[in-house]
Amino acid sequence: MPSSPLAIRDFRLFWIARFCAVLATMGMVVIIGYQVYDVARADYGMSIRRASFVLGLLGAVQFVPLAILTPVAGWTADRFERRTVARLANGIDAGIALALALATYSEWLNLPLLFTLAALHGVARVFTGPSMSAIAPNIVPPELLPKAIALSSIAWQGATVAGPAIGGFLYAAHPSAPYWTAAALMGLAILALTPIRRIVPPKMEGNPHPIRQMIEGLTYVRGHRFLLGAITLDLFAVLLGGATAMLPVFARDILQVGTEGLGLLRAAPAVGAALVAGIFAVRPLQRNVGVKMLWAVAAFGLATIAFGFSRSLPLSMFVLALLGAADMLSVYVRSSLVQLHTPDTMRGRVSAVSGLAISASNELGELQSGLFAALFGPVGAVVFGGGAAIAVAGVWSQLFPELRRARTFDPPPEVLATAVQEEKPA
Repeated sequence: MPSSPLAIRDFRLFWIARFCAVLATMGMVVIIGYQVYDVARADYGMSIRRASFVLGLLGAVQFVPLAILTPVAGWTADRFERRTVARLANGIDAGIALALALATYSEWLNLPLLFTLAALHGVARVFTGPSMSAIAPNIVPPELLPKAIALSSIAWQGATVAGPAIGGFLYAAHPSAPYWTAAALMGLAILALTPIRRIVPPKMEGNPHPIRQMIEGLTYVRGHRFLLGAITLDLFAVLLGGATAMLPVFARDILQVGTEGLGLLRAAPAVGAALVAGIFAVRPLQRNVGVKMLWAVAAFGLATIAFGFSRSLPLSMFVLALLGAADMLSVYVRSSLVQLHTPDTMRGRVSAVSGLAISASNELGELQSGLFAALFGPVGAVVFGGGAAIAVAGVWSQLFPELRRARTFDPPPEVLATAVQEEKPA
C-alpha cells in the first residue's frame, strides 16, 4: 500500500482538477459579490445598510437552486459515472464565467443580470460538489482517506487563498479579466478529470424510483444521529457566524482598501486553513477528534468577533487567518467522519446533503448577515454572528453527545460490513 495518496496517479489528477475548479470559483465569487455591492452603491445610489442587504440577497439567490436541486445532484452522483457528472458541471460553470466576462467587458452589468448569473453559478456548483466529493473515496484505500481529505483540503484552501487575491488583482487590471481566467481554469479541470479511471457507483438498492432514491439520502442522514449532528453543527455555526459575507462592505467602506484589499481579506482565512491542512496531511489527527471539532467551532466564533471590532487591515487579516485555521480543523474532522461513516452506495446522496448544509450555511448566512447588517450595521452583524457560533458549539455538545464521544476516525462496524459486501464479486 502506498504511504501517501499522492503516490496514486488518479488522486494526483483529481487534486489538480479540484484545485483548478476551486481557484476559478473563488475568483468568480469574490468579484460577483464586489460587483453587486459596487453597482448597488454607485449605479443605484443605495446607502451602506441597504446595499449590504442587497449583498445578502445574493446569497439567497444562489441558495434557492441549491435547495431545489441538491437531491437531484446527489442521486445523479450515485446513479451515473461520477467523472462525467463533474466534467459536465464544470463545463456549464465555464459557460457562466464567459457570460460574466462578456457582460463586464461590454459594461452591461446591472443587478438583475448579476443575480441571474449568480443563480446559474449556484446550479453548476450543486452538481459539482457531490460528484467530486464521491470520487476521492473510490481512488484511494480507506486507510489513506483521512490523508486524502487533508490533501484535498489543501487543494481547496490553497485555491481559496489564491483565487480571491488573483481575482482582485485581475479585476484591478481589467474588470472582465477574472472571468476569462476562471473559464480557462475550469477547462483545465475538465482535462485533468478525463484520464482518471471510470468511477461507476454501485447499484442502488431498495426502491428503484429516482425520487424515492433521492429521499433516501435525507432519510439516511436523519436516521444516523452522528451524521446528523456533524452536518448540522457546521450548518448552524457558519450560518450564524459567517463574517466573509460582509467582506465587500468592510473592504469598501470600513477598512477602505478596495478590491485589492478585498482579495487579501478573502484569502486570509484560507491561509490559516491551508497551514492546518498541511499539518494534517503529514500528521493526521488520531485521538479525541469529536471534542476537537467542537472546540474548533468555538474558536471560529471568537475569531469572528475579533474581526468585527478590527479597524486595521493587518489585524483583520490575522484574525481571519485564525478563523480559517479553526474552520479547517472542524471541516477536516467532519469531512473525514462523514465519508468514513457512509457506505459507498450512499456517498453521493449523503455528500449532497452535506453539501446542501454547507451551501445553506454560506448562502443563507449571507442573507442573515445582510439582514442583520441592515438592522444593526455590518459590525453588529459580524459580532452577533461570532457569539452565536460559540453558542452553537455548546448546545450541540449537549444535543449530540455522539460527537463528544468520537475518539477516532474508525468507521462503525455496519459501514465496514457494507464495504466488504460491495467488494465481493457478483
